[in-house]
Amino acid sequence: MNKIQKALQKFGESERIALKKIIVQIKSGNFSNLDIKKLKGHNNVFRVRKGKFRVVFSTDNGKTTLIAIGRRNDTTYNF
Repeated sequence: MNKIQKALQKFGESERIALKKIIVQIKSGNFSNLDIKKLKGHNNVFRVRKGKFRVVFSTDNGKTTLIAIGRRNDTTYNF
């Protein structure tokens, strides 16, 4: 089980469904209707904000890699 799957297990069913929809959208490259922002100090690293949740991912030559999923707190972007 990788880090992303393990993080998804910590959420409730409705939260998990919403996060999976976001992940599918990111992986497909369809960034419409997502609140995306580039993270300062990082090249090609972005976050998607959905309520109290954050999905951090990077893009490199058209390849998207999920880095972290979690609830917003003081250590959300410390990866």
